[in-house]
Amino acid sequence: MAAVAEEDVSGVSTLSEWIDELSVSDVTENDKNSTNKTDSNDVDVTAKNCKPRLWGFETRELYKFALNFYKEKEGKAVHLSYEDKLKLVAFTQQVTHGKYTAENAPPLGVLDMIGRDRRVAWQNLGDISKEQAMEGFIILLDKLCPLFRTVVEAQKRNFEEKQRLKREEEAKKQEEEKKLKALEEEKKKQEEERLKEETQRRQIQDALNQQTYYQFKLYAEQQYPGNPEQQGVLIRQLQEQHYHQYMQQLHQNQLVIEDHIEKEEEEEKEVKIKKNIQLKNETCKDDDRDDDKNNTNENVNDEDSDEVEDWPPINPAEMWTRKGVEEFKQTIRRETGDSIIKVGHGETVTVRVPTHEDGTCLFWEFATDGYDIGFGVYFEWSKPETNQVSVYISESEEDEDEEEYEPRKDLESGSVNGNARPERRTTTPPISVIIPIYRRDSQEEIYAGSHQYPGEGIYLLKFDNSYSLWRSKTLYYRVYYTRQGFTKNNN
Repeated sequence: MAAVAEEDVSGVSTLSEWIDELSVSDVTENDKNSTNKTDSNDVDVTAKNCKPRLWGFETRELYKFALNFYKEKEGKAVHLSYEDKLKLVAFTQQVTHGKYTAENAPPLGVLDMIGRDRRVAWQNLGDISKEQAMEGFIILLDKLCPLFRTVVEAQKRNFEEKQRLKREEEAKKQEEEKKLKALEEEKKKQEEERLKEETQRRQIQDALNQQTYYQFKLYAEQQYPGNPEQQGVLIRQLQEQHYHQYMQQLHQNQLVIEDHIEKEEEEEKEVKIKKNIQLKNETCKDDDRDDDKNNTNENVNDEDSDEVEDWPPINPAEMWTRKGVEEFKQTIRRETGDSIIKVGHGETVTVRVPTHEDGTCLFWEFATDGYDIGFGVYFEWSKPETNQVSVYISESEEDEDEEEYEPRKDLESGSVNGNARPERRTTTPPISVIIPIYRRDSQEEIYAGSHQYPGEGIYLLKFDNSYSLWRSKTLYYRVYYTRQGFTKNNN
């Protein structure tokens, strides 16, 4: 049989050889011990090698099936010799009664030759166990009748099919139980939600009725004077109408809030897109500047290199936050109204603060009403014409670092590689970035900072609201300068 496991082969073959050696001839009492000893040794080997399962069945289950098959088919589909029948009967006796003894052997008649031969075959089995006797019966029957294995295979397929159907039925049953349980939980949850909504509805309606009862009662008394029943009906109608109007208004407010949240999410997405575009543009500009710088260094000789201005290094700025937004706003209101600016949606406000001849460090503080705002600090390398602080409003941030170059027309200046010598001419003063523009939660804390003068020039404090498409921001700010040795801790 193809379904027989590989590990069963050695045990089955050993047991088959031992079965073939069984003899039903008469033995003397002295030979019994030697026969039993030999059989016992053979059985021990068989017990070590045989497995508890044959052909995918339990031994006891397969033995019952084999015994029924033998009883039904013997003489019909199965024709065995006398000695083979004795061996099969001996195995059944060993399974039923155990090892042969005089006590458990049935009595024999004087002329019962068949019974004597069966007893001898049983006695020759020795002291093998019932499990081994079952296996011996199965193996011998399989050897003597090939049809038995075909029937076993069909029985095995039938058994496996039943097991598969049983597992599918159990899985289907479990799935249905899960679905029923989920439906029950869903119904329970819906019922709880319904009860909760009903409780909230009653609470809201009771609260509204308490607020409007006296007004509706006065109105009902005016409409139906001296008729309490009509007054009660009218009061209930008015209360019901008032409740429905209140719920409709509440629903409209909820829609407005959701629409507001969607707009804010859209604004945030637009801000992210703008930031990504700005970062890409800055990267492209840096690459272009590096290329221009490399080209300039290749085309300009050492004598002309003195014409390029070298700006001194800029120290990093310090920034910190502190509490007390409302007190700061009140202080700004008392001091001056010029330090309060409304930054419209989509606008950028630039506060230009010139460096002071008596100062060495610039300080700033700012806060906003309700919402955040973008903030950054730049430094323009130009000589200030006045010490006055000025404010400029623009719709979008303009590029101030672009430079234009034009070829010289002075023929006596010579050329470089046959081309006119380029001249560095800036249309706008150069600007250095001290603090990049980022959004600050200035509605929650006061944002403050300081920066040591890098030289003579103009500070550009930029308050960016260009990312907001709908909302304007109210800005409160203050800027001042300090002399050398004055720090924020002193402030």
